[in-house]
Amino acid sequence: MRARAVLSIGSNLGDRLGTLHACVQAIGQLPETDVLAISPVYQTAPVGGPSQPDYLNAVLIVATGLPPRDLLAAAHRIESAAGRVRAERFGPRTLDVDIISYGGEVSGDPVLTLPHPRAHERAFVLVPWHDIEPAAELPGRGAVDRLLDGLDRDGIRQLPDAVLEMS
Repeated sequence: MRARAVLSIGSNLGDRLGTLHACVQAIGQLPETDVLAISPVYQTAPVGGPSQPDYLNAVLIVATGLPPRDLLAAAHRIESAAGRVRAERFGPRTLDVDIISYGGEVSGDPVLTLPHPRAHERAFVLVPWHDIEPAAELPGRGAVDRLLDGLDRDGIRQLPDAVLEMS
């Protein structure tokens, strides 16, 4: 049985758009995984951490037969292939792939908390998700459009010329 998952991808080092494009391709090549929707790309101010460049962010909706932990392991491999180094919490990175939700599951597992524990307070996740799924619900938190009502969207700018797609 395949589950529907929402993934957030972001990059603020190197060829940000090229890295995101390669990430989309890599996710689409995972076993039993199809990319169903790709949001517009947004340039966003970093949240937390040291002074660092702006991010490019997007959201993907995928259908996958991979269990949640296997999908997480695959995401970590894709990050590593893009040169991701986990040196500093909320620090700059070549690629960040987060599982925002997976099949509506709610889990407090410390290895993979579902839904993502801070997604409800991150406009850089909710804005692009809402673009591709206006009726989206974040499990345990409610409708994405209502969650967005309470968030500051300053520092989030859609880049209409930056398009991610499957090759």
